[in-house]
Amino acid sequence: MKKTARRASTQAFTEILDIIDNIVVVGGGNACSIIEVSATNFTLQSTDEQWAKISSYASLLNSLSFPIQILIRSKRVDISNYLKSLDYQASSNPNKVLASHITKYRNFISELIKQNTVLDKKFYIVLSYSYLEKGAIGAAKSKTNKDDFIPSAKLILKSKLESLISEIGRIGLKARILDRKELISLFYDVYNNGSVESSKITEGSLRPTLEK
Repeated sequence: MKKTARRASTQAFTEILDIIDNIVVVGGGNACSIIEVSATNFTLQSTDEQWAKISSYASLLNSLSFPIQILIRSKRVDISNYLKSLDYQASSNPNKVLASHITKYRNFISELIKQNTVLDKKFYIVLSYSYLEKGAIGAAKSKTNKDDFIPSAKLILKSKLESLISEIGRIGLKARILDRKELISLFYDVYNNGSVESSKITEGSLRPTLEK
């Protein structure tokens, strides 16, 4: 008897059922939203500024009434466009002295990346929602009824997101909620081992992290 080959759905491995607006729906009546948090150069700050940041961060953690997950993603950076930009600036600059400095800087960066891995770090915070947060009666209805589950998840996650973003602002950092397109890109990148087009450094981009 001839056997029919079975193809497993990707969703069977990722547990992601759907992504609606800024909400990731997963199995078991659960969902989550993700925010991206800006970085700060902690080492360049004064001792007083560092202690203020640490104190504010401790206050943020103590103020939370719900669990969070902190995710840090490091990704190799393609700086080819940045180097081309420096080449253009050097060749088009009428000031020969300044053009010479730009060329030297360009060569320095080129040599530096040969000895170090250039990484772009992204910082995320994951906030979760469970159908159990609606109580026993509401939970039974919410888990079995998608039309009820999504509005409930949006409402509760919105409250958590607004509270957390406000607290993050007190530390002096910026936070924003990832939309559907950004969530799809993030998860695709995670599950495909960074196969999404590498991050690119261009003129005006934040300085990347160097790792030996």
